[in-house]
Amino acid sequence: MLPQLILRTLRTADPKCIGKFLWNFGVKGMLSVERFKARLRRGEYFPPFLYVSIINSCNLRCQGCWVDVEAERATLDLDAMNRLITDAKAHGNTFFGLLGGEPFMHPELMDILAAHPDCYFQVFTNGQFITEKVANRLRELGNATPLISIEGRDLVSDERRGKKDVLNKTMRGLENALKARLLVGVATSVCQTNIADLCTESWLQELIDRGVHYVWYHTYRPVGPKMNAQLALTPAQLVQVRRFVVEMRAKMPIAMIDAYYGHDGKALCPMSTGISHHVSPYGDIEPCPIIQFAKETVRDERGIFETIRSSEFIRDFREISAQATRGCVVLERPDLVKSLVEKHGARDTTARGTAMAELEAMAPRFSQWLPGEEIPEKHWMYRLAKKYWFNDFGAYAKADHDATARDKAAALVKAGTPEPRETANV
Repeated sequence: MLPQLILRTLRTADPKCIGKFLWNFGVKGMLSVERFKARLRRGEYFPPFLYVSIINSCNLRCQGCWVDVEAERATLDLDAMNRLITDAKAHGNTFFGLLGGEPFMHPELMDILAAHPDCYFQVFTNGQFITEKVANRLRELGNATPLISIEGRDLVSDERRGKKDVLNKTMRGLENALKARLLVGVATSVCQTNIADLCTESWLQELIDRGVHYVWYHTYRPVGPKMNAQLALTPAQLVQVRRFVVEMRAKMPIAMIDAYYGHDGKALCPMSTGISHHVSPYGDIEPCPIIQFAKETVRDERGIFETIRSSEFIRDFREISAQATRGCVVLERPDLVKSLVEKHGARDTTARGTAMAELEAMAPRFSQWLPGEEIPEKHWMYRLAKKYWFNDFGAYAKADHDATARDKAAALVKAGTPEPRETANV
C-alpha cells in the first residue's frame, strides 16, 4: 500500500507541492507536536494545530450546517490572519486548517497563503471555486492542499447541500486541482444517506483512479439551528466506519485521515486532548467549531499564544470534557457544555444568537466513544504516527482509571441507550 501511494504521489503531484508538504507539514509539524508535549510537561498549554474559519459566507446551504452562511459577511482579514499566524509560528506552529463558510470566497485567501510560505494550509472547501486559474496559483504557492467535500452521489449531494448540480460542479473543481498537480484530498461527513455509497472500496478506487491523494471520513454531527437527527449514524454504523477506515488503510494506496481515534483504537477528541482549537470568522477563540461560545478573541493585544495559554474557559473545557468522555462532549453531554458556558459567562459567538437554545434542545446521543468496540490500527505507519504524534497526550488518564464509569458506559452501549455519562462536578 505505502510504496504504491508514494509512487502515485510522485507521478501526479508537483515537486514543489510535495516538498512543502514534507517539510512544512511533515518535519515541522512533528517538531510542533514535540514542542506541544514539552509545554505540557511544564504545565503550560498551546495547541500545535489551529483551525480557523476565515469567512462565514458560502454558496451552498447544507443540511445540519452550524455556520451563519446567510448572515452579513464576516471575515478574518489579511492583517488579522498575519498577526494570528505570526504569533503561532513564534511558538512552533506551522499547520493551519482554513474553514468557512467557503474559504475560496475570501477575497484575500491567496494573499494569506502567500504571506506564509513557511507554513502549510489545509483548505476545507466544496471545490466549486477552484478554477484552472485558482488551481495554478495554488501550485505556484505549493503550501496548501484543498480538501474537497463530497457528500454523496448526484441526488444525495443535491439534497445534502441544498442546491442543484452540486456534484458536477464540485467534480470540476476537483479535476482542476488534480490537473494542476496539487496534493488533493476528499472529505466526507458520513451519514445515513451516504454511508452505503461512499464507505466502500469501489468509491476509494474511483478516487484513486482520478488521482486523489487522501481522504478524510468524519461522522455527521447533528448540531446547529437545523440539526437533522435522522442523518446521524447508529452505534453499529460508527463501528462500521471505523473498521472500514482501518482495513482500507492497510489495503488501498490512498492516505486516510481521522482525528478521533488513537493508535490503539481508543476514541479521543482533539479539543479535549488539546491538540487543536478553533477561531471563528469573528475572531472568537472557541474550544472547537461546534462549540459556538467564547470568552476570548484573537484581537486581544496579548496575541493568540498568551490568550489561549491563560484562558480558564478553554482549560476547563479540555479538562472537564476529558473527565466526562473520550467522545464528543457536545453530542454526549450537552448539559455539561451548558454548565461550562454558564460557569464562565461565555458569550454566544453566532450571528443568529440562538446557540444556547440549540444546546438546550439537544438530546444526548452516542459519538465515537463506544467502550468495548475499539479497533486498533493495522498498518504500521498509522500506528506509529498516532502513537507518537497524534494521541491523547494523557488527557484521559484520570477518567481511564475510573473503572466504574467505564463499565457503566459499556453497559449503556450494549443496551443502546444514549444517556449522559458521569463526570466531575463543574
